[in-house]
Amino acid sequence: MKTLYLDLFSGIAGDMFIAALLDLGVDARKLEQELKKLRLDGYHLHISRQQKASIAGIKFDVHLAHDHDHDHGHEPHAHETACGIQLPGHGHHHAQEHGHGHSHEAGHHHDDQRNFTQIKQLIARSKLSAWVKRKSIAVFQRIAEAEGRIHGLPPAEVHFHEVGAVDSIVDIVGAAIALEMLGKPRVFASPVIEGTGWVRCAHGQLPVPAPATLAILGARGIGLTQCEEPHELVTPTGAAILAEFVESFGPMDNLVAAKIGFGLGTRDNLTRPNVLRAVLGTGDRRRVAKGAKPASVGSLSPANLHSSPLDWETDRIAVLETNLDDCSGEILGAFLENALTAGALDVFHTPVQMKKNRPGVLLTVLCAEAHADRFSELILRETTAFGVRKTIAERRKLRREFADVKTPFGKVTLKIGRLDGKVVQAAPEYEAARQVAARAKVSVKTVYEAARQAAKNLR
Repeated sequence: MKTLYLDLFSGIAGDMFIAALLDLGVDARKLEQELKKLRLDGYHLHISRQQKASIAGIKFDVHLAHDHDHDHGHEPHAHETACGIQLPGHGHHHAQEHGHGHSHEAGHHHDDQRNFTQIKQLIARSKLSAWVKRKSIAVFQRIAEAEGRIHGLPPAEVHFHEVGAVDSIVDIVGAAIALEMLGKPRVFASPVIEGTGWVRCAHGQLPVPAPATLAILGARGIGLTQCEEPHELVTPTGAAILAEFVESFGPMDNLVAAKIGFGLGTRDNLTRPNVLRAVLGTGDRRRVAKGAKPASVGSLSPANLHSSPLDWETDRIAVLETNLDDCSGEILGAFLENALTAGALDVFHTPVQMKKNRPGVLLTVLCAEAHADRFSELILRETTAFGVRKTIAERRKLRREFADVKTPFGKVTLKIGRLDGKVVQAAPEYEAARQVAARAKVSVKTVYEAARQAAKNLR
Protein backbone atom coordinates (compact mmCIF):
# COMPACT_ATOMS: atom_id res chain seq x y z
CA MET A 1 0.00 0.00 0.00
CA LYS A 2 1.17 3.54 -0.77
CA THR A 3 2.33 5.77 2.05
CA LEU A 4 2.06 9.56 2.07
CA TYR A 5 4.31 11.42 4.50
CA LEU A 6 3.72 15.12 5.21
CA ASP A 7 6.75 17.09 6.33
CA LEU A 8 5.29 19.91 8.43
CA PHE A 9 8.44 21.96 9.02
CA SER A 10 6.51 25.03 7.81
CA GLY A 11 3.00 24.04 8.89
CA ILE A 12 0.07 23.26 6.62
CA ALA A 13 -2.91 24.97 4.98
CA GLY A 14 -5.61 23.47 2.78
CA ASP A 15 -4.34 25.07 -0.44
CA MET A 16 -0.76 23.95 0.27
CA PHE A 17 -1.95 20.38 0.87
CA ILE A 18 -3.75 20.20 -2.48
CA ALA A 19 -0.78 21.85 -4.20
CA ALA A 20 1.64 19.26 -2.79
CA LEU A 21 -0.57 16.40 -4.01
CA LEU A 22 -0.80 18.02 -7.46
CA ASP A 23 3.00 18.13 -7.52
CA LEU A 24 2.98 14.40 -6.71
CA GLY A 25 1.00 13.72 -9.87
CA VAL A 26 -2.69 14.31 -9.15
CA ASP A 27 -4.29 15.36 -12.45
CA ALA A 28 -5.35 19.01 -12.23
CA ARG A 29 -7.97 18.65 -14.99
CA LYS A 30 -9.62 15.69 -13.27
CA LEU A 31 -9.52 17.47 -9.91
CA GLU A 32 -11.32 20.44 -11.46
CA GLN A 33 -13.91 18.14 -13.07
CA GLU A 34 -14.59 16.40 -9.77
CA LEU A 35 -14.99 19.72 -7.96
CA LYS A 36 -17.66 20.71 -10.49
CA LYS A 37 -19.82 17.94 -9.02
CA LEU A 38 -20.36 20.25 -6.03
CA ARG A 39 -22.35 22.55 -8.34
CA LEU A 40 -20.66 25.48 -6.65
CA ASP A 41 -20.45 28.62 -8.77
CA GLY A 42 -18.48 31.83 -8.54
CA TYR A 43 -14.88 30.64 -8.63
CA HIS A 44 -12.13 29.32 -10.87
CA LEU A 45 -8.90 27.51 -10.07
CA HIS A 46 -5.46 28.97 -10.62
CA ILE A 47 -2.74 26.31 -10.59
CA SER A 48 0.81 27.29 -11.46
CA ARG A 49 4.38 26.11 -11.09
CA GLN A 50 6.39 28.64 -9.11
CA GLN A 51 9.30 28.88 -6.70
CA LYS A 52 9.41 29.71 -3.03
CA ALA A 53 12.82 30.20 -1.40
CA SER A 54 14.39 28.56 -4.50
CA ILE A 55 12.18 25.47 -4.09
CA ALA A 56 10.10 24.65 -7.19
CA GLY A 57 6.58 23.47 -6.53
CA ILE A 58 2.88 24.03 -7.20
CA LYS A 59 0.81 27.04 -6.13
CA PHE A 60 -2.92 26.34 -5.84
CA ASP A 61 -5.38 29.22 -5.61
CA VAL A 62 -9.14 29.56 -5.69
CA HIS A 63 -10.13 32.87 -7.31
CA LEU A 64 -13.63 34.13 -6.61
CA ALA A 65 -15.72 35.83 -9.28
CA HIS A 66 -16.19 39.04 -7.26
CA ASP A 67 -12.43 39.23 -6.65
CA HIS A 68 -12.02 40.48 -10.23
CA ASP A 69 -13.17 43.83 -8.89
CA HIS A 70 -10.25 43.87 -6.42
CA ASP A 71 -6.88 43.38 -8.06
CA HIS A 72 -5.04 44.69 -4.97
CA GLY A 73 -2.67 46.64 -7.21
CA HIS A 74 -1.43 43.65 -9.20
CA GLU A 75 -1.38 43.47 -12.97
CA PRO A 76 -3.47 40.77 -14.69
CA HIS A 77 -1.49 37.80 -15.88
CA ALA A 78 -1.82 34.15 -16.75
CA HIS A 79 0.16 31.14 -15.57
CA GLU A 80 0.75 27.72 -17.00
CA THR A 81 -0.87 25.09 -14.81
CA ALA A 82 0.74 21.85 -13.75
CA CYS A 83 -1.33 19.95 -16.29
CA GLY A 84 -0.36 22.28 -19.14
CA ILE A 85 -3.65 24.18 -19.57
CA GLN A 86 -4.06 27.93 -19.33
CA LEU A 87 -6.07 29.26 -16.43
CA PRO A 88 -6.61 33.05 -16.13
CA GLY A 89 -5.33 34.86 -13.07
CA HIS A 90 -5.07 38.40 -11.80
CA GLY A 91 -2.27 38.19 -9.29
CA HIS A 92 -4.60 37.99 -6.29
CA HIS A 93 -2.69 36.85 -3.21
CA HIS A 94 -4.54 33.95 -1.65
CA ALA A 95 -3.24 33.88 1.92
CA GLN A 96 -3.71 30.97 4.26
CA GLU A 97 -7.07 30.95 6.03
CA HIS A 98 -6.83 31.16 9.78
CA GLY A 99 -8.53 31.39 13.13
CA HIS A 100 -12.21 31.58 12.37
CA GLY A 101 -11.99 31.82 8.66
CA HIS A 102 -10.19 32.75 5.50
CA SER A 103 -8.27 36.01 5.21
CA HIS A 104 -6.28 37.62 2.42
CA GLU A 105 -3.03 39.39 3.08
CA ALA A 106 -4.59 42.63 1.82
CA GLY A 107 -7.25 42.38 4.53
CA HIS A 108 -10.12 41.46 2.19
CA HIS A 109 -12.82 39.21 3.74
CA HIS A 110 -15.55 37.23 2.06
CA ASP A 111 -19.11 37.85 3.15
CA ASP A 112 -20.28 34.28 2.48
CA GLN A 113 -21.51 32.48 5.56
CA ARG A 114 -22.77 28.92 5.78
CA ASN A 115 -23.49 26.83 8.82
CA PHE A 116 -22.36 23.24 9.17
CA THR A 117 -25.77 21.83 8.28
CA GLN A 118 -25.82 23.75 4.99
CA ILE A 119 -22.31 22.62 4.11
CA LYS A 120 -23.19 18.99 4.83
CA GLN A 121 -26.22 19.28 2.57
CA LEU A 122 -24.15 20.85 -0.19
CA ILE A 123 -21.64 17.98 -0.10
CA ALA A 124 -24.19 15.20 0.46
CA ARG A 125 -26.34 16.11 -2.54
CA SER A 126 -23.35 16.22 -4.89
CA LYS A 127 -22.33 13.36 -7.18
CA LEU A 128 -18.94 12.97 -5.54
CA SER A 129 -17.86 9.51 -4.39
CA ALA A 130 -19.13 8.23 -1.06
CA TRP A 131 -15.58 8.30 0.36
CA VAL A 132 -14.98 11.91 -0.65
CA LYS A 133 -18.35 12.96 0.79
CA ARG A 134 -17.71 11.19 4.07
CA LYS A 135 -14.19 12.53 4.50
CA SER A 136 -15.07 16.09 3.45
CA ILE A 137 -17.94 16.24 5.92
CA ALA A 138 -15.70 14.73 8.61
CA VAL A 139 -13.13 17.50 8.12
CA PHE A 140 -15.85 20.15 8.42
CA GLN A 141 -17.24 18.31 11.46
CA ARG A 142 -13.92 18.72 13.24
CA ILE A 143 -13.90 22.45 12.53
CA ALA A 144 -17.57 22.81 13.57
CA GLU A 145 -17.02 21.00 16.86
CA ALA A 146 -13.97 23.14 17.65
CA GLU A 147 -15.78 26.38 16.79
CA GLY A 148 -18.81 25.21 18.75
CA ARG A 149 -16.74 24.69 21.90
CA ILE A 150 -15.13 28.10 21.47
CA HIS A 151 -18.39 29.98 20.94
CA GLY A 152 -20.73 27.83 23.04
CA LEU A 153 -22.84 26.59 20.12
CA PRO A 154 -23.97 23.18 18.86
CA PRO A 155 -21.83 22.17 15.85
CA ALA A 156 -24.85 22.23 13.51
CA GLU A 157 -25.42 25.93 14.26
CA VAL A 158 -21.83 27.07 13.79
CA HIS A 159 -21.46 29.65 11.03
CA PHE A 160 -18.12 29.31 9.34
CA HIS A 161 -17.70 32.93 8.23
CA GLU A 162 -14.78 32.92 5.77
CA VAL A 163 -14.13 29.20 6.28
CA GLY A 164 -17.63 28.62 4.91
CA ALA A 165 -16.82 30.64 1.80
CA VAL A 166 -16.46 29.08 -1.61
CA ASP A 167 -12.67 28.95 -1.64
CA SER A 168 -12.40 27.07 1.65
CA ILE A 169 -15.11 24.57 0.68
CA VAL A 170 -13.08 23.92 -2.47
CA ASP A 171 -9.91 23.51 -0.36
CA ILE A 172 -11.49 20.92 1.95
CA VAL A 173 -13.42 18.92 -0.64
CA GLY A 174 -10.48 19.22 -3.04
CA ALA A 175 -8.18 17.73 -0.41
CA ALA A 176 -10.36 14.61 -0.14
CA ILE A 177 -10.66 14.33 -3.93
CA ALA A 178 -6.89 14.63 -4.38
CA LEU A 179 -6.23 11.91 -1.79
CA GLU A 180 -8.71 9.61 -3.50
CA MET A 181 -7.08 10.29 -6.87
CA LEU A 182 -3.73 9.45 -5.30
CA GLY A 183 -5.11 6.03 -4.35
CA LYS A 184 -6.13 6.75 -0.73
CA PRO A 185 -2.64 6.14 0.68
CA ARG A 186 -1.93 5.72 4.36
CA VAL A 187 -0.97 9.15 5.70
CA PHE A 188 1.72 9.89 8.27
CA ALA A 189 3.25 13.23 9.23
CA SER A 190 6.09 14.85 11.09
CA PRO A 191 5.43 16.62 14.42
CA VAL A 192 3.29 19.72 13.91
CA ILE A 193 5.20 23.02 13.83
CA GLU A 194 3.38 26.34 14.35
CA GLY A 195 4.61 29.94 14.41
CA THR A 196 3.92 32.78 16.84
CA GLY A 197 2.33 36.21 16.74
CA TRP A 198 -1.21 37.28 15.90
CA VAL A 199 -3.80 36.68 13.18
CA ARG A 200 -6.70 38.80 11.99
CA CYS A 201 -10.07 37.13 11.47
CA ALA A 202 -13.78 37.82 11.64
CA HIS A 203 -13.57 38.06 15.43
CA GLY A 204 -10.62 40.45 15.60
CA GLN A 205 -6.98 39.94 16.58
CA LEU A 206 -6.21 36.48 18.01
CA PRO A 207 -2.94 34.89 19.12
CA VAL A 208 -1.20 32.12 17.19
CA PRO A 209 -2.09 29.26 17.37
CA ALA A 210 -5.61 30.40 16.50
CA PRO A 211 -8.23 29.03 18.92
CA ALA A 212 -9.86 26.75 16.34
CA THR A 213 -6.51 25.32 15.22
CA LEU A 214 -5.52 24.52 18.80
CA ALA A 215 -8.93 23.00 19.60
CA ILE A 216 -8.95 20.80 16.48
CA LEU A 217 -5.49 19.40 17.19
CA GLY A 218 -6.22 18.98 20.89
CA ALA A 219 -9.43 17.05 20.27
CA ARG A 220 -7.49 14.47 18.25
CA GLY A 221 -4.62 14.43 20.79
CA ILE A 222 -2.10 15.92 18.36
CA GLY A 223 0.81 17.79 19.93
CA LEU A 224 1.94 21.17 18.63
CA THR A 225 5.31 22.90 18.95
CA GLN A 226 5.84 26.60 18.27
CA CYS A 227 8.93 27.87 16.47
CA GLU A 228 10.46 31.32 16.07
CA GLU A 229 8.60 32.15 12.82
CA PRO A 230 6.45 35.26 13.61
CA HIS A 231 3.48 34.15 11.48
CA GLU A 232 0.70 31.60 11.54
CA LEU A 233 1.86 28.35 9.91
CA VAL A 234 -1.01 25.95 10.69
CA THR A 235 -4.53 26.98 9.67
CA PRO A 236 -7.79 25.46 10.97
CA THR A 237 -8.36 23.73 7.63
CA GLY A 238 -4.82 22.36 7.69
CA ALA A 239 -5.29 21.19 11.28
CA ALA A 240 -8.57 19.46 10.42
CA ILE A 241 -6.97 17.70 7.43
CA LEU A 242 -4.23 16.41 9.72
CA ALA A 243 -6.72 15.31 12.38
CA GLU A 244 -8.87 13.42 9.88
CA PHE A 245 -6.30 11.75 7.65
CA VAL A 246 -3.00 11.32 9.52
CA GLU A 247 -2.58 8.06 11.40
CA SER A 248 0.41 9.06 13.53
CA PHE A 249 3.07 11.74 13.88
CA GLY A 250 6.81 11.33 14.07
CA PRO A 251 9.98 11.11 11.99
CA MET A 252 10.12 9.10 8.76
CA ASP A 253 10.47 5.41 9.50
CA ASN A 254 11.97 3.21 6.79
CA LEU A 255 10.17 5.19 4.08
CA VAL A 256 11.33 4.71 0.50
CA ALA A 257 10.53 7.94 -1.39
CA ALA A 258 9.17 7.34 -4.88
CA LYS A 259 7.96 10.91 -5.48
CA ILE A 260 8.37 14.21 -3.65
CA GLY A 261 5.97 17.12 -4.06
CA PHE A 262 6.04 20.68 -2.78
CA GLY A 263 2.94 22.78 -2.10
CA LEU A 264 3.76 26.49 -1.99
CA GLY A 265 2.25 29.06 0.35
CA THR A 266 1.90 32.76 -0.45
CA ARG A 267 3.88 34.54 2.25
CA ASP A 268 7.68 34.76 2.29
CA ASN A 269 8.55 33.48 5.75
CA LEU A 270 11.51 34.84 7.70
CA THR A 271 12.98 31.62 9.10
CA ARG A 272 11.95 28.80 6.75
CA PRO A 273 10.57 28.20 3.24
CA ASN A 274 6.78 28.53 3.14
CA VAL A 275 6.26 25.12 1.58
CA LEU A 276 4.68 21.79 2.48
CA ARG A 277 6.75 18.78 1.47
CA ALA A 278 4.80 15.61 0.68
CA VAL A 279 6.59 12.31 0.15
CA LEU A 280 4.84 9.46 -1.64
CA GLY A 281 6.48 6.09 -1.29
CA THR A 282 6.43 2.62 0.15
CA GLY A 283 7.27 1.45 3.61
CA ASP A 284 5.52 1.45 6.92
CA ARG A 285 6.02 2.17 10.59
CA ARG A 286 5.53 -1.54 11.34
CA ARG A 287 8.37 -3.83 10.40
CA VAL A 288 7.82 -7.50 9.54
CA ALA A 289 10.02 -9.90 11.44
CA LYS A 290 13.01 -11.05 9.42
CA GLY A 291 12.15 -14.16 7.43
CA ALA A 292 8.39 -13.78 7.90
CA LYS A 293 6.26 -15.16 5.07
CA PRO A 294 2.88 -13.92 3.82
CA ALA A 295 -0.05 -15.65 5.46
CA SER A 296 -1.93 -18.15 3.33
CA VAL A 297 -5.59 -17.51 2.60
CA GLY A 298 -7.78 -18.57 5.51
CA SER A 299 -4.82 -19.12 7.84
CA LEU A 300 -5.04 -17.00 10.98
CA SER A 301 -2.47 -18.59 13.26
CA PRO A 302 -0.29 -16.07 15.17
CA ALA A 303 2.80 -17.31 13.36
CA ASN A 304 1.62 -16.19 9.94
CA LEU A 305 -0.91 -13.43 10.35
CA HIS A 306 -1.04 -10.64 7.76
CA SER A 307 2.54 -9.49 7.20
CA SER A 308 1.94 -6.73 4.65
CA PRO A 309 0.84 -3.19 5.64
CA LEU A 310 -2.75 -3.00 6.85
CA ASP A 311 -5.02 0.01 6.54
CA TRP A 312 -5.89 0.22 10.21
CA GLU A 313 -5.71 3.60 11.94
CA THR A 314 -3.18 4.35 14.66
CA ASP A 315 -2.85 7.01 17.31
CA ARG A 316 -1.09 7.58 20.62
CA ILE A 317 -2.88 7.75 23.94
CA ALA A 318 -1.88 8.18 27.57
CA VAL A 319 -2.55 5.35 30.03
CA LEU A 320 -2.81 6.75 33.56
CA GLU A 321 -2.77 4.34 36.52
CA THR A 322 -2.81 4.47 40.29
CA ASN A 323 -3.28 1.84 43.02
CA LEU A 324 -5.86 2.65 45.71
CA ASP A 325 -6.68 0.77 48.90
CA ASP A 326 -8.53 3.47 50.83
CA CYS A 327 -10.98 4.87 48.28
CA SER A 328 -14.70 4.22 48.76
CA GLY A 329 -16.95 2.91 46.03
CA GLU A 330 -18.94 6.14 46.06
CA ILE A 331 -15.83 8.24 45.38
CA LEU A 332 -14.70 5.87 42.63
CA GLY A 333 -18.13 5.95 41.02
CA ALA A 334 -18.23 9.74 41.07
CA PHE A 335 -14.72 9.92 39.61
CA LEU A 336 -15.59 7.59 36.72
CA GLU A 337 -18.58 9.75 35.80
CA ASN A 338 -16.60 13.01 36.03
CA ALA A 339 -13.66 11.66 34.00
CA LEU A 340 -15.89 10.40 31.20
CA THR A 341 -17.79 13.69 31.15
CA ALA A 342 -14.44 15.53 30.91
CA GLY A 343 -13.54 13.59 27.76
CA ALA A 344 -11.61 10.52 28.90
CA LEU A 345 -11.54 7.76 26.29
CA ASP A 346 -12.21 5.13 28.93
CA VAL A 347 -12.09 4.74 32.73
CA PHE A 348 -12.15 1.52 34.73
CA HIS A 349 -10.90 -0.05 37.95
CA THR A 350 -9.62 -3.58 38.51
CA PRO A 351 -9.43 -5.51 41.82
CA VAL A 352 -5.83 -5.99 42.98
CA GLN A 353 -4.06 -7.25 46.08
CA MET A 354 -1.79 -4.62 47.60
CA LYS A 355 0.92 -4.65 50.26
CA LYS A 356 0.11 -6.14 53.65
CA ASN A 357 -2.46 -8.28 51.79
CA ARG A 358 -4.91 -5.40 51.61
CA PRO A 359 -7.56 -5.52 48.85
CA GLY A 360 -7.52 -2.51 46.55
CA VAL A 361 -8.21 -1.36 43.00
CA LEU A 362 -6.07 -0.38 40.06
CA LEU A 363 -7.66 2.78 38.64
CA THR A 364 -6.95 3.28 34.93
CA VAL A 365 -7.75 6.27 32.75
CA LEU A 366 -7.24 6.27 28.98
CA CYS A 367 -7.05 9.73 27.41
CA ALA A 368 -5.50 11.69 24.55
CA GLU A 369 -1.77 12.14 25.03
CA ALA A 370 -2.17 15.92 25.15
CA HIS A 371 -4.68 15.62 28.03
CA ALA A 372 -2.54 13.46 30.31
CA ASP A 373 -1.69 16.25 32.77
CA ARG A 374 -5.31 17.38 33.03
CA PHE A 375 -6.55 13.88 33.91
CA SER A 376 -3.61 13.24 36.23
CA GLU A 377 -4.65 16.33 38.16
CA LEU A 378 -8.26 15.08 38.21
CA ILE A 379 -7.14 11.76 39.71
CA LEU A 380 -5.07 13.48 42.40
CA ARG A 381 -7.86 15.90 43.31
CA GLU A 382 -10.86 13.57 43.25
CA THR A 383 -9.49 10.27 44.58
CA THR A 384 -7.21 9.30 47.47
CA ALA A 385 -4.21 8.83 45.14
CA PHE A 386 -0.80 10.24 46.09
CA GLY A 387 0.71 9.61 42.66
CA VAL A 388 -0.13 8.69 39.06
CA ARG A 389 1.85 6.57 36.59
CA LYS A 390 1.79 7.63 32.94
CA THR A 391 2.51 5.38 29.96
CA ILE A 392 2.20 6.41 26.31
CA ALA A 393 0.69 3.65 24.18
CA GLU A 394 0.09 3.39 20.43
CA ARG A 395 -3.29 2.02 19.39
CA ARG A 396 -4.28 0.03 16.30
CA LYS A 397 -7.88 0.73 15.34
CA LEU A 398 -10.24 -0.54 12.68
CA ARG A 399 -11.45 2.09 10.23
CA ARG A 400 -14.90 2.91 11.55
CA GLU A 401 -18.15 3.96 9.93
CA PHE A 402 -21.85 3.83 10.70
CA ALA A 403 -24.61 2.31 8.59
CA ASP A 404 -28.31 1.55 8.97
CA VAL A 405 -29.51 -2.00 8.29
CA LYS A 406 -33.09 -3.18 7.86
CA THR A 407 -34.45 -5.73 10.30
CA PRO A 408 -37.99 -7.16 10.70
CA PHE A 409 -38.39 -4.69 13.57
CA GLY A 410 -37.11 -1.53 11.89
CA LYS A 411 -33.83 0.14 10.94
CA VAL A 412 -30.91 -0.30 13.35
CA THR A 413 -27.65 1.65 13.27
CA LEU A 414 -24.48 -0.42 13.24
CA LYS A 415 -20.93 0.60 14.08
CA ILE A 416 -18.79 -1.07 11.43
CA GLY A 417 -15.07 -1.81 11.62
CA ARG A 418 -13.16 -2.45 8.38
CA LEU A 419 -9.69 -3.85 7.80
CA ASP A 420 -8.29 -3.61 4.27
CA GLY A 421 -11.78 -2.71 3.09
CA LYS A 422 -13.44 -5.79 4.56
CA VAL A 423 -15.99 -5.74 7.40
CA VAL A 424 -14.50 -7.55 10.38
CA GLN A 425 -16.72 -6.09 13.13
CA ALA A 426 -20.35 -4.96 13.13
CA ALA A 427 -21.90 -3.94 16.45
CA PRO A 428 -25.45 -2.57 16.89
CA GLU A 429 -25.64 0.82 18.59
CA TYR A 430 -27.42 0.26 21.89
CA GLU A 431 -29.68 3.34 21.89
CA ALA A 432 -30.87 2.66 18.34
CA ALA A 433 -31.55 -1.00 19.19
CA ARG A 434 -33.33 -0.08 22.41
CA GLN A 435 -35.67 2.35 20.65
CA VAL A 436 -36.48 -0.19 17.93
CA ALA A 437 -37.10 -2.87 20.56
CA ALA A 438 -39.43 -0.59 22.51
CA ARG A 439 -41.50 0.26 19.42
CA ALA A 440 -41.70 -3.38 18.29
CA LYS A 441 -42.29 -4.62 21.86
CA VAL A 442 -39.51 -7.20 21.68
CA SER A 443 -36.32 -7.64 23.67
CA VAL A 444 -33.16 -5.71 22.89
CA LYS A 445 -31.43 -9.08 22.49
CA THR A 446 -33.84 -10.00 19.70
CA VAL A 447 -33.11 -6.75 17.86
CA TYR A 448 -29.35 -7.27 18.34
CA GLU A 449 -29.55 -10.73 16.78
CA ALA A 450 -31.58 -9.44 13.84
CA ALA A 451 -29.16 -6.57 13.25
CA ARG A 452 -26.14 -8.87 13.35
CA GLN A 453 -27.82 -11.18 10.85
CA ALA A 454 -28.48 -8.22 8.53
CA ALA A 455 -24.87 -7.15 8.91
CA LYS A 456 -23.71 -10.31 7.12
CA ASN A 457 -24.82 -8.71 3.85
CA LEU A 458 -22.50 -5.72 4.30
CA ARG A 459 -19.50 -5.41 2.03
